[in-house]
Amino acid sequence: MSYKILISDPLNDDGIQPLLDRDDMLIDIQTDLTDEQLLEIISNYDALLVRSQTQVTRELIEKGVNLKIIGRAGVGVDNIDLDAATENGIIVVNAPNANTNSAAEHTMAMMMSLSRKIPQAYASLKSKRWERGKFLGTELKGKTLGIVGLGRIGAEVAFRAKGQRMNVIAFDPFLTEEKAEQMGVQYGTFEEVIQAGDFITVHTPLLKSTKHLINADAFKQMKDGVHILNCARGGIIDEEALYDAVVSKKVAGAALDVFEEEPATDNPLLELPEVIVTPHLGASTVEAQENVAVDVSHDVIQFLEEGSVQNPVNLPSVPKEILSKIEPYFHLAEKLGRFLSYLTEDVIRGVNISYSGDLTDVEVAPLTRNAVRGLLRRYHGIHINDVNALYLAERKDITVNENKTMNAKGFTNLINIEVTTDSGKHQVAGTLLNGLGARIVKVDHYRVDVTPEGHIVFIYHNDQPGVIGKMGNLLGEHDVNIATMQVDRADVGGDAVMLLKVDKDMKEDTLTVLEQLEEIKAVRTINL
Repeated sequence: MSYKILISDPLNDDGIQPLLDRDDMLIDIQTDLTDEQLLEIISNYDALLVRSQTQVTRELIEKGVNLKIIGRAGVGVDNIDLDAATENGIIVVNAPNANTNSAAEHTMAMMMSLSRKIPQAYASLKSKRWERGKFLGTELKGKTLGIVGLGRIGAEVAFRAKGQRMNVIAFDPFLTEEKAEQMGVQYGTFEEVIQAGDFITVHTPLLKSTKHLINADAFKQMKDGVHILNCARGGIIDEEALYDAVVSKKVAGAALDVFEEEPATDNPLLELPEVIVTPHLGASTVEAQENVAVDVSHDVIQFLEEGSVQNPVNLPSVPKEILSKIEPYFHLAEKLGRFLSYLTEDVIRGVNISYSGDLTDVEVAPLTRNAVRGLLRRYHGIHINDVNALYLAERKDITVNENKTMNAKGFTNLINIEVTTDSGKHQVAGTLLNGLGARIVKVDHYRVDVTPEGHIVFIYHNDQPGVIGKMGNLLGEHDVNIATMQVDRADVGGDAVMLLKVDKDMKEDTLTVLEQLEEIKAVRTINL
């Protein structure tokens, strides 16, 4: 059987050679198609390979009635409508590992250039000026490198920095002290890392929780004369705060490969001589471009031949007879995992998912993926999905177990998720009620009845008279409207919890005031 494959963006010639070598695959390279032309011909192809130029829209996907796989030669899939691909049974693959070395090397190149002021000295001499005394640098040896985000790229940077005889301290939500010791780096909290670093580099995805992670408050905690690097994603560093920190000499120098808005030709940071920049070149090497094309090419071949891939991005098709039984629980499983992620501040060691009642006689693996996706999405954002959730959990040394039991504790069906951390355990349970939809029915050992939607304020407090009134008055003073309230307690006068459904996300100043009430033990704001 022959397959037709369209390559609509320029890809490295050597990278697509595995496809070109196949007699059973007809490769059509057309990199100058208009959107209209692409729509006209896409139905002829079994596979589509793109970079970032081609916009793989819902309309294009629905026109591609024979498409089986879409390959993105790179990491990001912002130009592909993943929901549409999943709905139409089309697998999407990318190349998440192929540019790791390139990005790590670029970070080190930027760090060395920053420390020795190489770009400034280069520009000076090219302008016919010999200013040898002007560009006094600093050595990396003996300096402390603070790494925020110790994923694939962050770990490679740490390895290289140790080769420069730097001291490395790192923070990552999933980093444990044991793993840090194995890697030969010092374990630290976010605050400890930014306070200790002579050089600080960020390697996190851009999420709501990481946007402007390096802000004015963070700069205040840093050493005077610190050096800052961002070769990850624009927006992790607050550029206005960075500008002020450089001008005030708090930051001695910054190296940026990415910006909040690109192209960044008018960015005020370009005016500062202490700031060195490159135009998003982290993955721009011959090897990286070849590697991403090779990885995607091999995945296309493997999927068309065997139906499996190494780097899936979306959920593969589920047989209809299984899908019809478990589809109603997809939403519940993800929301339970997401809810639980807000209760867990410590490093997650294990996840135990128990299915009861009606769920004991169906295939629950897709539900487990959904639950783990919900649990990890707070940290990985849109980059985590049903297919890569278990893979990422394994990379983070998180053990995932699933089991079935007939004991549904009085419910027709029940999903119970428990996470284990170094400091203890948290659990949440939910069910589908006929005609009423999804419900959270248990949090830790407290009984509740909450719809897993919207903005929820979860409060641990002492069971005392007047507590509810105090909190209600305080929230009213801060313009927070309570839609519903659930309360449960362990014992009279003992520990208790309160779940408030509110109309909008609670502001930080309101949260701070609420936490100051003497009856309050802890407050979590949960956005579902």
